[in-house]
Amino acid sequence: MFEELFAEAWKLRYGTEALPDVEDRLAKFLTHRSVRKYSDQPISHELMSSLIACGQSAATSSNLQLWSVVSVQEPERRTTIAKMCGDQDQVHKAPWFLAFIVDLNRVAQAAESVGENPAALTTAEFYTMGCVDAALAAERILAAAESIGISGCYIGALRNDAYGIKEFLQLPDRCFGIFGLCLGYPAENVQAEIKPRLSQETIWFEEVYDSNRGIGDYDERMTEFYETQGMKGDVTWSMRSGRRVNGSQMTGREVIKQFLADQKLDIE
Repeated sequence: MFEELFAEAWKLRYGTEALPDVEDRLAKFLTHRSVRKYSDQPISHELMSSLIACGQSAATSSNLQLWSVVSVQEPERRTTIAKMCGDQDQVHKAPWFLAFIVDLNRVAQAAESVGENPAALTTAEFYTMGCVDAALAAERILAAAESIGISGCYIGALRNDAYGIKEFLQLPDRCFGIFGLCLGYPAENVQAEIKPRLSQETIWFEEVYDSNRGIGDYDERMTEFYETQGMKGDVTWSMRSGRRVNGSQMTGREVIKQFLADQKLDIE
């Protein structure tokens, strides 16, 4: 459904023409967009197993594989977890919903089974490793899915109710839900656009970081995008981002540090 060529996707991302030697085989990686409405076409359990295998093929630090995934398909349970994730329509209706778990429990059990004390699991390093492992696996699943026409949408709102998700998914100590992922074939004529990104000059530094570059023309480009989506153009990306980081929109996530401590992951 989403078949922009590399140059088309580049211009939508950056507002500029692509470099001369474009590579259309890479176009699929530029055409990602969050899709929140899905068709009735099913994704079989066998195909999902293959996608999970793609996720397990992602890089993982020291082969520790510090992640797990819980699929929630039973209708009543899907309704419950959707309400816990901000009552988002796509969570209710997606053919598959995956809850990604940073899982330090499994490696703790393995260590203890051979007489080792997993004391380092409370360090910020292992917290970070678990987050990275889960993110790499999920992104490989989504990239694989998109390569065969399946779309998706990440659900950060899985963190809105950390204690509730723990109970609902029966997570043991040293585990926490970090994000969800909806997967499905996109609905016919679904409206899902490629969203502009910061320019490469803003995020790509060669040799050393430069704090003086700022965000370039991104506010202007995002204002144009907001208006095409029926959003207020006078509220810039910087303004929206500022409100997001000022602490007023934590939506229950302010308890995560305490939750981690309660999960025996009191980060040192």
